[in-house]
Amino acid sequence: MSSQSPVNLADRYAYIQAELARLEHAYYVLDNPLLPDIEYDRLYRELVEIEASHPEWVTPESLSQRVGGAALKEFDSVIHEVPMLSLNNAFEDLDLIAFDRRCREALHIEKVTYAGELKFDGLAISLRYEDGSLVRAATRGDGASGEDVTANIKTIRAIPLKLIGKNIPKVLEVRGEVFMYLHDFQRMNQQAAALGEKEFANPRNAAAGSLRQLDSKITAKRPLSFFAYGLGALEPQSWLPKTHEELLNAYVEMGLPVCTERRVLHSVAEILAFYNEIGAKRDSLPYDIDGVVYKVNSFSEQTKLGFVSRAPRFALAHKYPAQEALTTVLGIDVQVGRTGAITPVARLAPVEVGGVTVTNATLHNEDEVRRKDVRVGDTVSVRRAGDVIPEVVSVIKDRRPTNTAEFVMPTNCPVCDSHIERLADESVARCSGGLFCGAQRKQALLHFAHRRALDIEGLGEKIVDQLVDQNLVRTPADLYRLGFTALANLDRMGDKSADNLIAAINQSRNTTLARFIFALGIRHVGETTAKDLANHYQSVHALMDANLEDLLTVKDVGPVVADSIISFMQEAHNREVIEQLLASGMQLAVEEKMISAAIAGKTFVLTGTFPTMTRDEAKDLLEKAGAKVAGSVSKKTDYVVAGADAGSKLTKAEELGVPVIDEAAMLNLLK
Repeated sequence: MSSQSPVNLADRYAYIQAELARLEHAYYVLDNPLLPDIEYDRLYRELVEIEASHPEWVTPESLSQRVGGAALKEFDSVIHEVPMLSLNNAFEDLDLIAFDRRCREALHIEKVTYAGELKFDGLAISLRYEDGSLVRAATRGDGASGEDVTANIKTIRAIPLKLIGKNIPKVLEVRGEVFMYLHDFQRMNQQAAALGEKEFANPRNAAAGSLRQLDSKITAKRPLSFFAYGLGALEPQSWLPKTHEELLNAYVEMGLPVCTERRVLHSVAEILAFYNEIGAKRDSLPYDIDGVVYKVNSFSEQTKLGFVSRAPRFALAHKYPAQEALTTVLGIDVQVGRTGAITPVARLAPVEVGGVTVTNATLHNEDEVRRKDVRVGDTVSVRRAGDVIPEVVSVIKDRRPTNTAEFVMPTNCPVCDSHIERLADESVARCSGGLFCGAQRKQALLHFAHRRALDIEGLGEKIVDQLVDQNLVRTPADLYRLGFTALANLDRMGDKSADNLIAAINQSRNTTLARFIFALGIRHVGETTAKDLANHYQSVHALMDANLEDLLTVKDVGPVVADSIISFMQEAHNREVIEQLLASGMQLAVEEKMISAAIAGKTFVLTGTFPTMTRDEAKDLLEKAGAKVAGSVSKKTDYVVAGADAGSKLTKAEELGVPVIDEAAMLNLLK
């Protein structure tokens, strides 16, 4: 800062004041955050640095001298008897060490005990109880006064209208946070999307927007929650416990919700361990936090330490790396997943988010790109939580360049040039290349070799990875051209293993039409549908040439499945692979059903280990005889076939009175 002239620095100072005022108004008053917290924190720290070098510029109106924003005009104003101040922030371990040193030196003691708790990302609130009854609730506002939101607060079931217990003071102002659990937030947004309503950007915005509704009936429909963590006005003062930890325990006894993720800490080492422990499980917590808070545990020591202009000296917020940051969209590409799913991806100017440099962020699907209106050149907010793939949260529209163009989903796969299709009932577009598409190659091969498909024993994920990565196999048809030398040269593949795999591949040439159809991996075509298609068409070529009208006559084949089959078979690449497989010597038997009058139409459930056959073999026998084999027991189940070590299915059958038979009895029925 010192390199700037006083005139330039004064201009910069005025700009920061105005920009922070604009951001705070949007964040606290309009419930419409314009920038991620990290951007606000950067500007605020610059403001503090300028004021430290020019204290004569500081006025009572400076943003460093107050907290939050003004109250909405629609709500009555409430003067806080005890100001609701915010906390100073620590971003590095050294900040924490300096805080501890200041506390010890000011108190003239060698060791300070702290209360550690979470810093929630919600809306600060003050609840005033008189003789145990809730009489008023107010937002923080500017710290000195806030908004009266009593009617809305009373709709939050987590907040007691009357405290319980005997040791309740005459006046008790409970400070805490209104927030929204992540699962509640997600469910609420899903419901909003289904109704075509606006979705909230994040849980904090949802909580703030819900609490500040003028109609409390709307607030009552929102899934808000609350945690108590502090104290305001109190009468009589003699009620005050000795420590912050004892205060929170008293709150619990009164029926107030208090977060269980808290601890008494006796040293800097314990403080850092607490910070790291919470940080490690931050992404699995059921609510959003952006840091942890340390407070001197003793109230008498808190009183001795006192306050600075806008924050207590006895408390510190230790923040985690920001999970959101701003960057620029350099381009929008599409990626092809292992199942053919087409995902738009934003290519970003590198930015650090959550301690990791991010250059790509998912845009999920075409609808999501259009809903957020993400365009090349946009400034966007990017979020990353733990190992979750970074995503674009929102667009900063007032920074959009001129002449930007809306995103257009490509019509052909960027990997194999096959047609991209999107079914009417799905949000995800998919490549129809199937067996041919390079992006889907490994998944297609693994499915092809599955035990319920072509059953190629020994062709597992590690072998498939090598075959594809070394360009030895491009389609399933290439498996039947593999030689001994190529397989024996793979990692962890000796001569014996290579011989066994070649034998398994050769054996798979003799299979059934139903298994072959299932092995093709046509979307929505499972084992049962594959069997129905095999029984109906009796040959692969008949299925390849089937039209929509005819497909709809097959048992359990509806419009979605029929469209998927036609789309798959219309791709020249897929037809070519099928012809290559047939030319390699595939023998596709059509299974004849041996209908049994005692079994046809009956529903069976298999459980346990059978003495002479596997459950898959038993399933095949039953289905050939016209039975249906289900995966769970219900009142509609006709028989449960139980072997050794039968589990919960046997118990359920006994509870429902479903007949239980063994393998021998099943074989008798088949006869």
